[in-house]
Amino acid sequence: MKRILAFAIGIFVAQVYGAETQFDLVIRNARVVDGTGSPAVAADVAVKDGRVVEVGKVKGDAARVIDATGLIVAPGFIDVHTHAEDILEMPEGENFIRMGVTTLMLGNCGGSALEVGKFLRRVEETNVCPNIATLFGHNTIRRTVMRGSFMRPPTAEEMDKMKAGVDAAMNEGAFGLSTGLIYLPGTFAKTEEIIELAKVAAAHGGIYASHMRDEGLYISDALNELFRISREAKIRAHISHIKLSGKAAWGRADQILQSIETARGEGLDITQDQYCYTASSTGISQLVPDWAREGGKFGERMKDAETKTRIKNEMVEALKRRMFDDFSYAVIANYSPDTSLNGLNIVQAAQKKRGAATLDDQIEVILEIQEHASGVFHSMSEDDLAIFLKHPNTMLASDSSVRKFQQGVPHPRGYGNNARALHRYVDELKVLRLEDAIRRMTSLPANTFRIAKRGQVQAGFWADLVVFDPKGVRDQATFTEPHQYATGFEYVIVNGVVALEKGQMTGKRSGKALRFNERSATP
Repeated sequence: MKRILAFAIGIFVAQVYGAETQFDLVIRNARVVDGTGSPAVAADVAVKDGRVVEVGKVKGDAARVIDATGLIVAPGFIDVHTHAEDILEMPEGENFIRMGVTTLMLGNCGGSALEVGKFLRRVEETNVCPNIATLFGHNTIRRTVMRGSFMRPPTAEEMDKMKAGVDAAMNEGAFGLSTGLIYLPGTFAKTEEIIELAKVAAAHGGIYASHMRDEGLYISDALNELFRISREAKIRAHISHIKLSGKAAWGRADQILQSIETARGEGLDITQDQYCYTASSTGISQLVPDWAREGGKFGERMKDAETKTRIKNEMVEALKRRMFDDFSYAVIANYSPDTSLNGLNIVQAAQKKRGAATLDDQIEVILEIQEHASGVFHSMSEDDLAIFLKHPNTMLASDSSVRKFQQGVPHPRGYGNNARALHRYVDELKVLRLEDAIRRMTSLPANTFRIAKRGQVQAGFWADLVVFDPKGVRDQATFTEPHQYATGFEYVIVNGVVALEKGQMTGKRSGKALRFNERSATP
């Protein structure tokens, strides 16, 4: 009888796991941080057909065994705020993979693919390395429907077309609606317009993610707008890259978090993400008043002496409000017409181009380069950063694109954000426990954005895994030398396939296009 039972069990195992080996991969002797915030445990992790199938003391054969003695095994990191639409041109997403990121959320700050379904099919055809999900951008649909960046509300017909666009995007797999309310044309949209579009996303169960109208002196007004949108559209709302920008706004982090907690206490579902640096990055054009760039008429307005004087005066006043004496806090990241300016701050660029660095010379340089230049802006306090980081609903996100190695002088967050969180804010400054930091990069974003079966080391979940040395992780990228990959990550596994092995890319690309309307799929 025992022989018959053993034979039957053997047949069952062979049917379930295959005749040759029971598992595709087993990671042994690891400290497993499962993503939930629970303490690390000693365990093995078994993978079969792209999924985690067992966590604990794993017995049985495997086609591949990784010895993780002295290493941490955690879920692959989920970056919910990227601008990685360029993944189609650089499908390995190497800067992300090398810092443990296995899933990217695109479509942030109001900018996305217009045809979400078509874009996701291209992702699948391209055979990318990380998993790709996307939001749908308000700026994208507004610009398309209204045929430009206009300082006016949409007509009823235009509003219907924008709603139809959001509905189509959600049906095709978008995870929600995003806005970029400091960017054209979103900056001209009234709150009521956004509410109506957010209602469409809400009907599908999606989220509303916003680069708010202000992240400095008037952040409270911007938060109140986000709360109103959440309340009236009945939608979960997410604050992109929460910060206090400009010296005049520093020291208010506790107050801002209290206002968020008050809103949550009233029944709103509000979360936030953050990158681990005290500098932001966006276009140099953001130093120029929005109205001056409206409708594509910037060049025409600059020809009028009175209008140009008004533009320059407003730039000076904005600088004073932020309590800066000059534009040295703004560094040119990339200016393709003259790459010799890359890495110079505006004061240095003015001296180079004009032979003088008066405030007027600085503004002249900004006006000259703004259309084609991106920048890095050193305008935040690390004390505020740490306070935001401690909040349990703050997740970690890079706000980065896929990086072209050695091109420009971009923000280092695209190479080091996750490593910096683990090295500086866990190991050095003790702002977070290791398990808390990993939760903010895994299960918290997965649960918030409703990314199914990812973000935990758990049987039945997709085998997106990162194996790293907690004492060896380093963010090598700096503001002056940003093109340096993170170190300390030994293995990165995407859907059960090893993408990074002993710190080197394998060339294997097993990422999936993730669709929100497939969120209920089970193993």
